[in-house]
Amino acid sequence: MSTFFASVFVFAMLIFFHELGHFAVAKLAGIKVHEFSVGFGPKLFGKLHGETTYNLRLLPLGGFVRMAGMDPADEADYADERAFNKKSILQRMAVIFAGPLMNFFLAALLLAFIFMAQGYPAGTTTGVDKVLPGYPAEKIGLVSGDKIVAIDGRSMDSWEQVAEYINQRPDKQIVITVERDAAKRSFDIVPVKDESGHGKIGIYPAQEMKKMGFFTALYSGAEYTVKATWFIISFIGKMFVHEAPVDLGGPVRVVWEIGQAANTGFYHLLQLAAFLSINLGLFNLFPIPALDGSRVVFLFWEALRGKPVDPSRESFIHLVGFVLLLVLMVVITYNDLLNLL
Repeated sequence: MSTFFASVFVFAMLIFFHELGHFAVAKLAGIKVHEFSVGFGPKLFGKLHGETTYNLRLLPLGGFVRMAGMDPADEADYADERAFNKKSILQRMAVIFAGPLMNFFLAALLLAFIFMAQGYPAGTTTGVDKVLPGYPAEKIGLVSGDKIVAIDGRSMDSWEQVAEYINQRPDKQIVITVERDAAKRSFDIVPVKDESGHGKIGIYPAQEMKKMGFFTALYSGAEYTVKATWFIISFIGKMFVHEAPVDLGGPVRVVWEIGQAANTGFYHLLQLAAFLSINLGLFNLFPIPALDGSRVVFLFWEALRGKPVDPSRESFIHLVGFVLLLVLMVVITYNDLLNLL
């Protein structure tokens, strides 16, 4: 799968589920929805169904759900009884929260699918998964798929035994016996000494994969989503207190990562998509103007003071936030290009 098609696939999926959350809860709340669009820019395809137009647009870098009552300049629309602004604070909060929550739900579904179809790592075997270039294993001809059955005539039953034996023999010749294509082959090899003084030959173990049942996979998918979310929050906190390096990536870096994952395999691509979906959901909950989190803050403020913020003022704040996000995106994209080049 090429980087382009893989990127379109991932971006479209993340955006569709996010906007579907807003759309579905808006419909449940009885809000009139004018448009459901995936992508920005010129319309590639559109279809009117009922009162809503469903559009696919050129640039798959976002999307939107246009509801009645979102634009105070349209007085007739703003006064509609089915307008967004006419609904209760809890209903409007539910509509806003639904987008990010759908991204977490998507991540859990993708992980559950991976656990059912591919399985999860249940441990290592004595099989060789990867051979690092430039290391002794590559030089003597070990390849991915080999199974180490003995070293110096001693039977090897686990990867721990293999690693321990090699680690204790830096710069000493050993004989590795592997099973390849139902035949056994022996190789003389000298482990190199790493910075800690251990012997290394440059191989990674194969993982033993076990497939999960439907309900177990759903539970594990949700559990891993929660753990990944907490890991991201913790990392962001460490960046603020300078305990971790500032590591921000924009569309260019994301596309590069998607291309790398696609070249590795479809399940790796889905795993990256799940991680990106968690990031998107979490990012949208930040109280930054123009994001869902800031709209929730305005609704909380409305609940505290008993009346809404002036719509034109709120729209201006969101506009300023959107411009600042675009500027930040340009800076991050510039840094991404420098790093990649």
